[in-house]
This record gives sequence, C-alpha cells and structure tokens, in this order.
Amino acid sequence: MTRHKLLTAAALTLGVTLTSLSAPASAQGFPTKPIRLVVTFPAAGAPDILARLFADKAQFGQPVVVDNVAGAGGNIGADKVAKSPPDGYTLVMGTVGTHSINGALYPKMSYDMVKDFTPVGHVASAPNLLVVTNDLPVKSVAELITYLKANPNKLSFGSPGIGSSVHVSGELFKSLTGTTMQHVPYKGRQFAIPDLVGGQIQLMFDNMPSALPMAKDGKIRALAVTTAKRSAAAPELPTVAETVPGFEATTWFAMFAPAGTPPAVVARINAEMQRIFKLPDVVDKLKTLGLEPWISTPDELAKYQASEIVKWAKVVKDSGAKAE
Repeated sequence: MTRHKLLTAAALTLGVTLTSLSAPASAQGFPTKPIRLVVTFPAAGAPDILARLFADKAQFGQPVVVDNVAGAGGNIGADKVAKSPPDGYTLVMGTVGTHSINGALYPKMSYDMVKDFTPVGHVASAPNLLVVTNDLPVKSVAELITYLKANPNKLSFGSPGIGSSVHVSGELFKSLTGTTMQHVPYKGRQFAIPDLVGGQIQLMFDNMPSALPMAKDGKIRALAVTTAKRSAAAPELPTVAETVPGFEATTWFAMFAPAGTPPAVVARINAEMQRIFKLPDVVDKLKTLGLEPWISTPDELAKYQASEIVKWAKVVKDSGAKAE
C-alpha cells in the first residue's frame, strides 16, 4: 500500500512537472503553422496597409496570411477572431471602431470589445482628413460650416461603415457645429471614394493614408485634419479644431488576439510587432502615408482602449448616431 501511494505520488509529480514544462515550451515553439491576421475592412485602407506590412516583414518562420473579412463596420471580422481558438494563430488588426466605438452604436453586438479579446499592442495612429468633392464651392472649414447651415441636410458624407472613425468624425463635426448632413455608409472605402470623386456624396472624414494621395493628385480637395495638432505629412493643412474648438478625432490601429491567448504567445507577437514597426523603412513608409508608428505594450493598449470606449460612447450619445 505504501509502495502504491509512493508510485501514485511520483506519477502525479511527474505529470505536474511535464505540464509545467510543456506550457512554456509550446510558447517558445510558437508558431508552428501559418498565422491568420484578419483585417475587418476591404483592401487598400490603413488597416490593410498595416497588416500587409506586418505580414511582409514578419520573421516567425511561418507565413502571416492577411484575410480581409469586411462588413457591419468591422464587426463581422472582429467577431470571427473573438470566436477563434485562443492560441495566437488568429489575430485581428483592430480599429478605434471595432474596439471602442461600435459597442455604443450597435444595439446588439455579437462580441464584447473587451472581454472577448486579449490586447497585443498598438501599431499606428493617424488623423482623418476632411475632404470634399472638387465641385463643392468651399475651400475652408469655415466656408463648409456656412454652406451646411445655408443648405441643411442637402450634403452627404460617406464612410466605409457605420461605427468607423470616418463615420463618428462626421457625427462629432455635426454635433459641435450645429449642422445637419446625411451619412451614407458603404461596405468599404473603395466603394465610397468613387462616389466622392463623382459627386454622389460631397465630403468624407477619410483616413489620411487613402485620402492624402488623392488630394495631392487633385482628385478631391483637402480642408483640414482631425487631430489636435497639424500632421507632419501635410503641415500646410489646418486642424478642424482651429475653426471648431474641441474637435479631435484620432484613428488608431492595434492588434488583438482572442481572450485567453497565453501571455508568452502574446509577448512573442508583440516583440515581433515592435521590431517591424521600428524598422527605418517601415517608419518612413508610414509617415509618407500620414500614419505614425505607435507601439505599446498589451497593458498600455488595454488602458487606452478603456478610455476610448468612454470618450466615444459620449460622442455617440450626444450626436444621436445609431446603426441604421
């Protein structure tokens, strides 16, 4: 009996030891298969650009596959990641919309913006750019406000989806200026831009990486940036706040994994993310696009996300915006 107890105790001790050894070993061996990085909007926008930069530069010994899963203001793609196994092999390039705004806009969410995810880290931030069609007879924010007040609800502003930073930037503008205009949500930026150029919609608060090159080419007219300070990518452009005090909207992009992803795996991904987005050629490319590298720890992202959820919930409530 004593011998049996000793053997049982030894077996249990060995099992615990093997278990404790296997956990860090599996993290150290990560990854052993391709990683899927979900982008919740179609190709060519800032989230897609960042995801593909990460995929191209990653040195995991396994490929990173970018998967564009668009729809419902980014909710469809984010939901797929939230419901994926928490093993680090499915990630999402989250946005201010998918992880801070949508919870206030949508009466029913298929995922919890906080509880269903493990923060990995910030990647970059960018202003939105207030742009108008060339046919609109305004060349400044002040002239736009005057025109909107003289023509209530006659202008339309587009966005790549309800809840995107592009959308709520417009709602914040309406709220602070006392103007009215119609919101037209699209299934992606690439569908909205042709309508802006063609005049079917008259303005957008578009992400700078996609809007700035078009403005420089003369296809649309840029009026201002939405951040508190002017952008180094276009220092000649004023901020909206120079005309509308208190206006500020920063678009940010961050990586998240499903809730429960092992900390060692998260740390491995964060370390690679930090390496990539500090590379001089990557930093230069981002700046030419109007993006600023913004690398953070998982804890820093979690704290910032919490503050953003509070901020945008108030904007949504004050503006009366809702997911139609």
